[in-house]
Amino acid sequence: MLRRALRLRLGPCLSGRGLGTYRGGSTLDWDGKVSKIKKKFQSIFPGGAWSPLYDTSHLPPERSDVVIVGGGVLGLSVAYWLKRLEKQQGAIQVLVVERDHTYARASTVLSVGGIRQQFSLPENVQLSLFSAEFLRNINEYLAVVDDPPLDLQFNPSGYLLLASEEGAAIMERNVKMQRQEGAKVCLMSPEQLQKKFPWINTEGVALASYGFISSSSHMETASGEQVTLKRIHEVHVKMDHSQEFQPVECAIVVNAAGAWSGQIAELAGVGTGPPGTMQGTKLPVEPRKRYVYLWHCPQGPGLEAPLVADPSGAYFRREGLGNSYLGSCSPTEEEEPDPGNLEVDYDFFQEKVWPRLAQRVPAFETLKVRSAWAGYYDYNTFDQNGVVGPHPLVINMYFATGFSGHGLQQAPAVGRAVAEMMLEGHFQTINLSPFLFGRFYFGEKAQEHCIL
Repeated sequence: MLRRALRLRLGPCLSGRGLGTYRGGSTLDWDGKVSKIKKKFQSIFPGGAWSPLYDTSHLPPERSDVVIVGGGVLGLSVAYWLKRLEKQQGAIQVLVVERDHTYARASTVLSVGGIRQQFSLPENVQLSLFSAEFLRNINEYLAVVDDPPLDLQFNPSGYLLLASEEGAAIMERNVKMQRQEGAKVCLMSPEQLQKKFPWINTEGVALASYGFISSSSHMETASGEQVTLKRIHEVHVKMDHSQEFQPVECAIVVNAAGAWSGQIAELAGVGTGPPGTMQGTKLPVEPRKRYVYLWHCPQGPGLEAPLVADPSGAYFRREGLGNSYLGSCSPTEEEEPDPGNLEVDYDFFQEKVWPRLAQRVPAFETLKVRSAWAGYYDYNTFDQNGVVGPHPLVINMYFATGFSGHGLQQAPAVGRAVAEMMLEGHFQTINLSPFLFGRFYFGEKAQEHCIL
């Protein structure tokens, strides 16, 4: 069925005129030779209409931009993507040549047909993840107008790799990397393995890696629990100065709500399931109030001063040309102010910020605070790092949040990464897999220690 669909899609690509072959330093124009032959026959049979002596429809085209030798799944995949990605429809002519037209001896149909995500190289994990997504959504790629939907009989039963005591550490490292790449893989102890698969003999097994691929709206976890994949169909937008909400149908929702992104995620059902499950894993982003103080100090550092971050947590930078400075420091967990308002605590500067500044820059002993304000960090309580990419269960919600104070400076790159993930299905320029949502469930921190 896959071959049939590809043939139907790629059929028009097999047309072409004229095949140039290079021999002995000259190019033979096949059209020209045919013209000469036609003239000879016409001279022999004057007045007779020209018609070919035999049917040539079974022959390959006379010219093609690309010839792919081998019509198995790899060759057909190359042909498909060449046509799919061409800038102008019909711009590339593709010819696929396969010697075994029955595919009776082809590796494609004789293989075991398994799909796994458990590899030691991230590139292989990425290749398998996309290929599984392609097969799972085959009709988005290969459906033919007016034909019934394709049915590949895709049966994603998962992949279970077993490791002895010797290989357990390597398996752990590999699984960590696989999860970072977005693979749905979990580690299982011999006890968990026996419970999940009572038919297996766990003697000599120290650890197992279980990879699973969802083919429907349900997914099964390592413990056998079924989870439901969700999709957001519309967003209700509250209108200004009104109690009315305007529904907006959409295909994708990007949660870039900053300090409030945790609440937005919860509205979409993120983290509302049982604790300890993927459904119950919340987006750990909350508002944290931070103060910024503006002060003047005539004897302060000059124009060459960079932004200075002190080991004590205090920081400052110059603001303009008039010996003015901006700065502050983050409070401890015990000192965290109420995020319910944006009122400024000037005592915090007097007691916590100023002494540290003056200790590092003695000229700041004479500074005078001119103004101050408060704002919010979209604070990731898990590892103080960003959350980028799709949610594993709410499949059309993407995140761009949780940067805990460094979102502004990284916004251009983050926006590009999210767009790549939405349009291409993976990160292309910078691999941000460690920032995926799944790390919260698996407990794998992408810890950022340089937080101001």
